[in-house]
Amino acid sequence: MKATETLKQFRDLSTDELKTREQELRAELFKARIQNHTNQLDSTAKLRGFRRDIARINTVLRQRELESGAQS
Repeated sequence: MKATETLKQFRDLSTDELKTREQELRAELFKARIQNHTNQLDSTAKLRGFRRDIARINTVLRQRELESGAQS
C-alpha cells in the first residue's frame, strides 16, 4: 500500500512543491546511479523507487494540466 499512500501525499502538494520534489528526486537518482556504478549503493531497489516516484509526480502534474485545460 506504500504506492497509494505516496500518491495521496503527492496529490496533497501544490504544483510548485511537486516540481521541487521532482527536482530533488532526480538529483537523488543521479547520486544513486553514481553510487551504483562505484559499487557503493546498498540497495539497487532505490533506483527503481526513485524512478517510480518521479513518474507518479509527472502523472499528478499531467492530470492537473488536463483538468485545468478541460475547465477553460
